[in-house]
Amino acid sequence: MGVVGVIGFLPTKLLKKPEAQMEASDEERPLIHHLPPQEQCSKYTCDGTVNIDSKPALKQSTGNWRACFFILGVEFTECICFYGVSKNLVTYLTSVLHESNVDAAQNVSIWIGSCFFTPLIGAFLADTYWGRYWTVVMSILVIILGMIVLTISASPLFLNASFYNGGISRLTVYLGLYLFALGTGGIKPNIPAFGADQFDDANPVERVTKGSFFNWYYFSINVGSLLSSTVVVWVQDNIGWSVGFAGPMLLLGFGLAVFIAGRRVYRYKKLGGSPLTRVLQVLVAAARNHRLNLPDDSSLLHELPGVSEGDYRTQHTNQFRFLDKAAILSDKNCTPAAPSSPWRLCTVSQVEELKMLLRTFPVWASLVGFFMVTAQMTSTLIEQGVAMDGRVGRFTVPPASLATFDVVAVLVLIPVYDAALVPLARRATGRDRGVSHTQRIGVGLALSAVAMAYSAMVEARRLAAAAAGSTPMSIVWQVPSFFVLGAGEVFAVIGMLEFCYEQSPASMKSLGTALVQLAVAVANYLNSGMLRVVAAATARGGGGGGAGWIPDKLDEGHLDYFFWMMAALSVLNLLQFLHCSIRFRGNNTLSS
Repeated sequence: MGVVGVIGFLPTKLLKKPEAQMEASDEERPLIHHLPPQEQCSKYTCDGTVNIDSKPALKQSTGNWRACFFILGVEFTECICFYGVSKNLVTYLTSVLHESNVDAAQNVSIWIGSCFFTPLIGAFLADTYWGRYWTVVMSILVIILGMIVLTISASPLFLNASFYNGGISRLTVYLGLYLFALGTGGIKPNIPAFGADQFDDANPVERVTKGSFFNWYYFSINVGSLLSSTVVVWVQDNIGWSVGFAGPMLLLGFGLAVFIAGRRVYRYKKLGGSPLTRVLQVLVAAARNHRLNLPDDSSLLHELPGVSEGDYRTQHTNQFRFLDKAAILSDKNCTPAAPSSPWRLCTVSQVEELKMLLRTFPVWASLVGFFMVTAQMTSTLIEQGVAMDGRVGRFTVPPASLATFDVVAVLVLIPVYDAALVPLARRATGRDRGVSHTQRIGVGLALSAVAMAYSAMVEARRLAAAAAGSTPMSIVWQVPSFFVLGAGEVFAVIGMLEFCYEQSPASMKSLGTALVQLAVAVANYLNSGMLRVVAAATARGGGGGGAGWIPDKLDEGHLDYFFWMMAALSVLNLLQFLHCSIRFRGNNTLSS
């Protein structure tokens, strides 16, 4: 997402007096002019949110943390389900379905990628038809259905049935997995957006508190991940897979009941029409008007003369000038006999919405490399752990449970970041958040490179011990890798979530947060393809000889070479990110 070459053109401050800032440059003036309601804001929210009865939301009885407790609760239970499946899925596929290491790692990456691709569908449904609340409710029901199928597929009655065979087993397992992937697409983009909706941007106190919400949202995700990596994984390995799937499913049902119980406390955003349709209309109108000449005066471009209460207007910018052709008034698209079509003539605000999304692309692309590294926690790092000595004292640690330390890092560092680092940085910089979004993301990218370099050194030492016939290395040596990756998530992932929510147009908040999930999807798809390519290329006589870098027997390969390759890619990603950030270090967005 050059990586952040144009992120500097993303101002974030609200415009109070647009006429006083019309002379400011694009880099200095805010893009969105929110138009407050005419009524007093002391009793009702000022951002146009409503209650369950579609009436203006009362400040004192709706939203804020009182609503977020319900929202974070359902997120917590959904995460127990998601991580309860994903953390140990590679083990399930290799031990129960008897897939090879490469096939299992590839299939896990594809499935996780699908779980983070479907949020585009969930965001579209929420922004266009159902709203965030009902999209979450319907999506949880689909997840529960997928968990039921998974539970049945792993039950002894099913496995011992006379009609059972490998093909039926695979079909049932993957049916349950992809029902889950479809359902989780409605959760991942809408829970953070719905939670952020509970804070009124027009209220200075609530606006600052919203920044803390994203930290605690990610905290709740990792509490669920912690329980999954320990309790759920232990149940799956020692009691049975069917019990390990059924328990999280029942807990999610309870979470859904609690979420529905809070429906009268929530604040709801009004639907703004299909964001994808609005984007397509700008692209089509710009293409159809490509022969027209842009006026020198941007005030001659098309904009609606009036706006309704709670609406917003976006200031014109000079970037991506070709898209401005969608707002050119001409005899063809503006005549009394032929009213203008939105597919031929768009408003400046609509054009600027698309420009805002395009400006997030450099930051978004930088996250893909980061998530390719974190994808190793559910694939190659687990396979490395299987080849190590899992005994710690009197206990045997399942390799999938090492992800606990990724979660521990998040759970420890989020309170420290929120309660200590932000106030210290705020006093030093004078910014509400202490550091900018891009600075926070850059720290996370650097930590991902450190984690992969350390994993490479551990694997090189493990291979040397195996070749010498020495005692296998303890799995404890993997702990720093997971801890550093968890620290990277605190900086990179949370920073990106807040960045995408705030920089997205008002009608595309769910789509904005879905972009973070899309980065995870793209990263997992790329990781899956890379694993396959690396395994095939190195097996033909590469550095690992005939066995390749990632064979079924890791002692015959060179997984350390793969980790060094990932470290090198992470460094390149970071250097490009830093280059573009330094280039625009004086810009408002980098200090926002």
